[in-house]
Amino acid sequence: MGLGIGEEERSTMKGKLDWEMPVGNLTRVRDFLPPPSQLAVEAETAKVTIALKKSSVDFFKQQAKKNHTKYQRMIREVLDHYASHYQAA
Repeated sequence: MGLGIGEEERSTMKGKLDWEMPVGNLTRVRDFLPPPSQLAVEAETAKVTIALKKSSVDFFKQQAKKNHTKYQRMIREVLDHYASHYQAA
């Protein structure tokens, strides 16, 4: 597909990007989760055992290192924000 007027051709390491937009009824979902930098607060906790995807744990470990906090605390905050959001609904 060719470029339209005003469109730019961009490339990545894997090849050129196609700037075609999705088709159909789209709905914008409000992002209610805080960014990783705001997931470092202290609170009372309960111990649980949970199996998570390695890629998710790696992401939180990387973000925790950047933000000088603990990755488990960040995961806990994401879950707390999610629960609070849906408890209010």
